[in-house]
Amino acid sequence: MFKKTLFQLHWLFGISGGLVLALMGVTGALYSFQDEILRALNPDVLRVEAGDRAVLPPAELVAKIESATGDKVGGLWVETSSGNAARVFFAPPPGERRGPVRYFDPYTGDLLGDPVGQDFFGLMLQLHRFLAMGETGKQITAACTLMLVFFCLSGLYLRWPRQVGNWRAWLAFDWAKKGRAFNWDLHAVAGTWCLLFYLCAALTGLFWSYDWYRAGMTRLLGDAPAQQGGRGERPGAGRERAATPVRVDYAAVWDSIQREAGPGLNTYNLRLPPQGGQPATVFYLLDDAPHDRALNKLELDPATGVVSRNQRYAEQSFGGQFLASNYALHVGSYFGLPGRILMTLASLAMPLFFVTGWLLYLDRRRKKRAVRAAQGGVSGGSGADGWLIGFASQSGFAEQLAWQTAGQLQAAGHPVSVRPLSGLDEQGLRQARRALFVVSTFGDGEAPDSARGFERRLLDRALRLDHLSYALLALGDRQYSQFCGFARRLHGWLDRQGARSLFAPVEVDNGDGGAIADWHRQLGSFTGTDMAVPAEPAWTTLTLRERRLLNPGSQGGPAFLIGLTADAPLDWRAGDVVQILPRHGDAPVSDWLARFGLDGEAQVTLDGHAQALRQALATRELPSTFSHLVGLHPQALLEALVPLAPRDYSIASLPSDGTLELIVRQERRADGALGVGSGWLTEYLPDGGSLLGRVRRNSGFHAPEDNRPLILIGNGTGLAGLRGLLRARIGEGHARNWLIFGERNADHDYFCREELECWRAEGWLARLDPVFSRDQTEKRYVQDSLGEAADTLRAWLDDGAALYVCGSLKGMAEGVDRVLRECLGDATLQRLVEEGRYRRDVY
Repeated sequence: MFKKTLFQLHWLFGISGGLVLALMGVTGALYSFQDEILRALNPDVLRVEAGDRAVLPPAELVAKIESATGDKVGGLWVETSSGNAARVFFAPPPGERRGPVRYFDPYTGDLLGDPVGQDFFGLMLQLHRFLAMGETGKQITAACTLMLVFFCLSGLYLRWPRQVGNWRAWLAFDWAKKGRAFNWDLHAVAGTWCLLFYLCAALTGLFWSYDWYRAGMTRLLGDAPAQQGGRGERPGAGRERAATPVRVDYAAVWDSIQREAGPGLNTYNLRLPPQGGQPATVFYLLDDAPHDRALNKLELDPATGVVSRNQRYAEQSFGGQFLASNYALHVGSYFGLPGRILMTLASLAMPLFFVTGWLLYLDRRRKKRAVRAAQGGVSGGSGADGWLIGFASQSGFAEQLAWQTAGQLQAAGHPVSVRPLSGLDEQGLRQARRALFVVSTFGDGEAPDSARGFERRLLDRALRLDHLSYALLALGDRQYSQFCGFARRLHGWLDRQGARSLFAPVEVDNGDGGAIADWHRQLGSFTGTDMAVPAEPAWTTLTLRERRLLNPGSQGGPAFLIGLTADAPLDWRAGDVVQILPRHGDAPVSDWLARFGLDGEAQVTLDGHAQALRQALATRELPSTFSHLVGLHPQALLEALVPLAPRDYSIASLPSDGTLELIVRQERRADGALGVGSGWLTEYLPDGGSLLGRVRRNSGFHAPEDNRPLILIGNGTGLAGLRGLLRARIGEGHARNWLIFGERNADHDYFCREELECWRAEGWLARLDPVFSRDQTEKRYVQDSLGEAADTLRAWLDDGAALYVCGSLKGMAEGVDRVLRECLGDATLQRLVEEGRYRRDVY
């Protein structure tokens, strides 16, 4: 909770005060090099010929300047041997705080012209300190300076890495990142580089922002209590002394300055009092001063030159020196020219954090809007005359069809209410008069994870539902013996409760478009609605940009990181899948043609295009037997063969990465031939080659919208889906992540090792448990690691954590489910499922 609050305050202050800080950074950087820039722009005005001459004493300088201008001199700033022009400060007119400033030649006393650019730097200072808004602007910049201190400290806490001693975790940029991930990396890493500079600038800048801060620093660091100035004088005292003219013996003053400073005098700044009876002040710098603001301070009687106090910088305590060096620390000159340059670069980088912070904030808002829009604008609350649409989905396809159906019904004027079966109870079924059920079957006849509680609660009970009319769309895969097993059990139960089926359940094998079209036609006939089949998402051309072997030397099948780029923009969320339309390679097609003695060059037509049979067969299932195809001419043969079905793969990257990445293992059939999908992606598709693909939403595996802890469990290529979730979490700034990942050998099968270890070092993985089954005598799997961490598991879940499992159903996912039941109990695990805190993407 504390970290979440800190994060919320960090971005809230950032979007409110970031622009002001960006302006202060740029103007401060420009003003810090004012003298050098002005001298470069005005070499004839601000540079003088020194030669072997000595600067004139103050008496001669003042006499010549006052004679030339007729104005009273109030102060001098003279560098004794630099060749830079000196400055004269004239006494201010009555009622004003400062008088005019002119440049002059300290070797002759001649006045110089006004330099070009002086007004610009005056504006920069006004913007930097007051936003050119007077006292109101000062209060704004002061508040933003306090915010900068908060940004530094809270940002440090929010990105604190797990391996504190790893310098790469703190300071290394990952230039391969793109989009949100790159913006976050830039914001955090660049912020670390600039952290000390910003703290230094902010803590010293507050000295001019708040009287309470300045007084506190003086009491804490000063060598003596602060002197009370004119603000503490009795009323009228200033007016009484104002009538007393200031008498100055410049020769005596100059003698005192030279005597106290010695031969190392480099610069002096003489400030005369506004009225008689007060001491003059001289700040002077020595040749061996550690920095340009290591000033010594003289107080003397201007009429006699008698010194009343000489506060030497070298004789002050460290605190006193630190306090006297406030300006030097603020601009970086305390550390010489390199310090000034680094401070200036850090100040110029201030807009970077404002821009990247806003980009991160807008991206966060965009994703939240996308989540709200994902419901397709379908409103809830069907009422007695509306349609209840219940869905049970494992991969997200059933949910997608449910919402499509709801959208069409609502567009035709029918009230609808869409609910997952996990949220549907006895009362909901009793209240409904018309219902549609869109349910998938998981594995060999099992209910999807989210519907297991519904099945346990209701399908063994007797309810009177003779008031209910319903239709059922069942999704499954005929390769399993219990095809559509859960949907058939649901249909049988509804029938036994007296509910009336509007038409026979429509069973869909592996997303068959014809069966889905039949569902819409039959439903349309009962509702009187034109239930046009929603258009399938268009296929997009994808290009292979990267194919990298992840496990050289592995005992298992080769696994590859596949990087694809799209010709048209693709959008997806972590947890979504991509459907790939595979093709056979040339070798398998040639072998099949040769096996059955067919002419691969025979011409056929496919999708309106004439091509060789060899080329067209790359898109078709190639059966192992040919008896049912004997005697068919090439075109009839092609039409008799079933088109290759799309293959689904978990996406391992984010759109902001710029590449759609997959982790694919080569699969081999019993005869040693490569699997169609994995063979196409990992072997036959040439580098730079193209294929067709489209993104399919899988909302059941999307990352939580909040910052709750996340426990990610997977094995093998299941790391793909978990990697996408981790990248999304890191992009959102959520670091409470625990990954348990299993494979064979650490030396060969530690997929994405460098990336995962880096995330752990940077603190984005609070816990990383890699498990390698073959690295010890007794095999050890992810479920074993999970069981050993049972206490930690329960603590994370008590803190609101969600569990995500991705990988193989047999072995891994079943083992994890068993361990969870042993550690938590069936009731607790079912509650996690119903709350959406236990999600699986398994195969």
